[in-house]
Amino acid sequence: MLLIPAIDLKDGHCVRLKQGDMDQSTTFGEDPVQMARKWVDAGARRLHLVDLNGAFAGSPKNELAIRGILKEVGGEVDVQLGGGIRDLDTIERYLDAGLRYVIIGTAAVKNPGFLQDACTAFGGHIIVGLDAKDGKVATDGWSKLTRHEVVDLGRKFQDYGVESIIYTDIGRDGMLTGINIDATVRLAQALTIPVIASGGLKGLSDIEQLCAVEDEGVEGVICGRAIYSGDLDFEAAQRRADELNG
Repeated sequence: MLLIPAIDLKDGHCVRLKQGDMDQSTTFGEDPVQMARKWVDAGARRLHLVDLNGAFAGSPKNELAIRGILKEVGGEVDVQLGGGIRDLDTIERYLDAGLRYVIIGTAAVKNPGFLQDACTAFGGHIIVGLDAKDGKVATDGWSKLTRHEVVDLGRKFQDYGVESIIYTDIGRDGMLTGINIDATVRLAQALTIPVIASGGLKGLSDIEQLCAVEDEGVEGVICGRAIYSGDLDFEAAQRRADELNG
């Protein structure tokens, strides 16, 4: 079970949002590179970066910080990035800089042809982020709810050749109310590619519940507010996950 620390970037700083609201941001660090080093030293095997400004603008905005992180830890762990990635040139630039996975969210839903092209050009490097509320997929920084069912889109994108799906319950994100285990497992059971859980992680009990369903296809979990607030000791949680799935 991969425990994946999230580093959300806004104006070059590390922040956390509540339910994707840019007006409800808490700054947890001024130096994203130092934060990345902290989590890798604590045992992280993958990092999850989000360019929040990029997600809302539709183009990369925190590239300097992202490149700094890749230079610092890219040779030690896999790094995945989402937010504002809308064209093949951007993907190629980031992969050349040392990024392992590119996460496509809104663009995958709105422009599936782009996702297909990305999977063809950069096979093994494309992850889709499906953000949902009550089973329906949201786009545009979670501001727009579509009529698409999560499972239906997951199957469609799986056929395109994506590496995995990050499933976020946006009603829980940043709220420390617990991972939506049932919905995550339902999606994982419907697919043959791995699913990464996201949204609402609150403590060690979530990690233990996720480890219990790893065989259903749940590969990992994004660790956000809980590891910054101190509700979850990341290092201890990763050790516990390794014990359970060792």
